[in-house]
Amino acid sequence: MRTIIPKHAVLVPPEARLAFVGVIYRTYQWRQRTFDGTYQTFEMLKRPDTVQILAVRNDAIVLLRERQPGGLPYLSIPGGRHDREDETELDAARRELREETGMVFSHWRLLEVTQPHAKIEHFVYVFLATGFDYATAPSPDSGERIQVQLVDLNTLKAIATQPDARGIPASVLNQADTIETLLQLPAYHP
Repeated sequence: MRTIIPKHAVLVPPEARLAFVGVIYRTYQWRQRTFDGTYQTFEMLKRPDTVQILAVRNDAIVLLRERQPGGLPYLSIPGGRHDREDETELDAARRELREETGMVFSHWRLLEVTQPHAKIEHFVYVFLATGFDYATAPSPDSGERIQVQLVDLNTLKAIATQPDARGIPASVLNQADTIETLLQLPAYHP
């Protein structure tokens, strides 16, 4: 269940009709009056939102080396789809971190919410997790092969610029010079 919508979000209009349902995406269409008075069919996609977690443990950040069927290995931070109606964004972030790493943290703060594409109703929620509690065995999805490692902030910033990096929030990382300043970043407020 989506509980936080950014201020300038572009949403599928209420008059849109569902035209196609795929595995991840839904396509919506509606008639829109244009500036010259004529009407055209407009389209927009909708997909489950994404959560990403900057998990700090022992002054280092959790980094994943992942591979999914049919794809090349890539580097990312923990995260995934927020696709359960009974979960908030924070619930989804906690679940994804536990599934992918086995780690449980006690302190959480939302740092950023973005909408990467104006024609897709899809938001990315970036959380900071601190206060490591404990770790159990990870339980990744059947389509995930994950190796967990800890890296320092400067290493993660460098990795974020590499072609094999996915979903590492450079916009958040670039606000911090040290782990201490990362930990002091303010919470997101819509």
